[in-house]
Amino acid sequence: MQRRDFLRFALLTPLAAAIPLAEGATSAKPAVEPRPDGRARRFELGRREFLLDGAPFQIRSGEMHPARIPAEYWQHRIRMAKAMGLNTIAVCLMWNYFESEPGEFDFTTERRDFVRFIHLCQQEGMWVYLRPGPYVCAEWDLGGLPAYLLRDPSIRVRTKDDARYMAAVQRYMSAVGPKLAPLMASQGGPVLMVQIENEYASFGHDLDYLLRLRTMWQAQGIEGPFSIADGLAEIQKTHTYVPGAALGLDGDMDFAAAQTIAGDAPVWESEGYPGWLTHWGDITFQSGQYAPTLRRLLAEGRSFNMYVVHGGTNFGFTAGANARDDYADFEPVITSYDYGAPINERGEPTADYRTFRALITAHVSHPVPDPPPAPPTTHFDDVIARPYASVWDNLPLPARMVKKPDSNEILFAQNSGMVVYRKTLLNGGMLNMEGLRDYGTVFSDGKYLDYVSRVNKPGLHVKHYVDIPPPANGAGTIVDILVDSFGHVGYGQAMYDFKGIVGAVTLDGEELQDWQAHSLLIDEAYVAGLPPMLSDSPSALRPGLFFKAIVTLDKPGDCYLDMSDWDKGYVWVNGKLLGRYWRIGPQQRLYCPAPWLSRGRNELLVFDMHRVAPTTIRCNDRLQG
Repeated sequence: MQRRDFLRFALLTPLAAAIPLAEGATSAKPAVEPRPDGRARRFELGRREFLLDGAPFQIRSGEMHPARIPAEYWQHRIRMAKAMGLNTIAVCLMWNYFESEPGEFDFTTERRDFVRFIHLCQQEGMWVYLRPGPYVCAEWDLGGLPAYLLRDPSIRVRTKDDARYMAAVQRYMSAVGPKLAPLMASQGGPVLMVQIENEYASFGHDLDYLLRLRTMWQAQGIEGPFSIADGLAEIQKTHTYVPGAALGLDGDMDFAAAQTIAGDAPVWESEGYPGWLTHWGDITFQSGQYAPTLRRLLAEGRSFNMYVVHGGTNFGFTAGANARDDYADFEPVITSYDYGAPINERGEPTADYRTFRALITAHVSHPVPDPPPAPPTTHFDDVIARPYASVWDNLPLPARMVKKPDSNEILFAQNSGMVVYRKTLLNGGMLNMEGLRDYGTVFSDGKYLDYVSRVNKPGLHVKHYVDIPPPANGAGTIVDILVDSFGHVGYGQAMYDFKGIVGAVTLDGEELQDWQAHSLLIDEAYVAGLPPMLSDSPSALRPGLFFKAIVTLDKPGDCYLDMSDWDKGYVWVNGKLLGRYWRIGPQQRLYCPAPWLSRGRNELLVFDMHRVAPTTIRCNDRLQG
């Protein structure tokens, strides 16, 4: 059983026995709960408990990620967490969201201004538990590590012993550290504690690596306190507890056993799961049963972090993937990161939210504000999206001639998106592409033949072979392979998840060489420059089409785009990439936040790998049901 599967079942099963109260912990209700007010505060790791200005302090945290939430809704989501009775927001920083290319940092556009998010937490009277990486997991592409690291196939990540990796980490910390240091509680900010890496014991066993990261953060003026987060069994095996750090347990609840590792340092629940992640092809959306766990944590006065209180959305190409350590059983994460969280994807309270709020408010003495109303929704009538442009008319030039296919990262310095391989074959036969990652469509002289898939789910099986018909004439047949990639694996040992075609392509057992290759980023600049297709273009009958629809709105609002009539591809709204859709589900609707829409004319653009005929986009007000 995968560790994350184990954690899920461990947390979603009601506890059979009471958890022993940690020595020194308190269940007394403070008359007034301290809040970040701009004054320098002293947050410390006391004897088996957290101390704020010398007094015992219970962290009641809920995690949310600004990168997954429209910036216009940050304050609303923070207020929702506060109204549930929490006093802290846990924040992951995704390194690759800030630095997609070496040395090119962006901390201002879209959802990247984490300093503003943290200031909003402080403004709303919420403390912050900061999880800055460099590795965060979080079902994010490559666990937050930048995919540019994979451009060197010999690199090793999450280790102090690879100077190239550590130099990149240093560059990241040097860019982020000066922004974080003034936000620490000791400087008048809301950040109580900083986590070192994440779940490292599930990957490695070098304590010195974690100690090096702590020293590097300290060099940036971030003195701590620090925490680590891991599974109990893994940390018992690897002995990677950082002396003097708070010991956070992810899913595990044996605090007494963990205390023997941490000595007198506090032990707390760093990740408790009210829901769970969902992969493409799962039977249904995952959910949880966290109330029994929360009830016991509150009764014990134990600090906790709810992962997640609000999940948000994997906009664009940001969704990650999971796989076994041998890279088999590849499972990409869906676009929605709703996670079965108590605050759903568009900010509404769920039944769990009301249950959790009742439990928490019964254990705090101060008044808890009412939840703010959810943002308004909008609606439009069913709209038909019609063929607009063909990828085959818009392959980026010049083409690159390669001896044999290689990964997108190495061949094109490409972090995400698609690639096209083309070759003329003089014979037919069985085309084998075992190294194709992650999904491809194969064509012979422009005619669609079949798909190739790395994903193995009900109704869709791992398949590497396509039968190529013999050429119709002596000139040969032109074979095209359109390769689409999901996010990079972000958990476990499969951290070198190269994309594209990473192995030999053979025809009846003979390796094929000398390919024409096109990098196809399908980024916002590419789709903005697509010219309309001529009505009599032969490409109009070939899968690989962009479809366009226009929606006119009197007033913008949140909505879900229902893509259940479509097959597999991507959706842009007014030039912004919402994310992926796929017929195998379970997600059929993509969340579209109101700030992405405009009053009046709105353009919906769809790229579908299989369809050639117009079909419908519907509007709904929720993810499912």
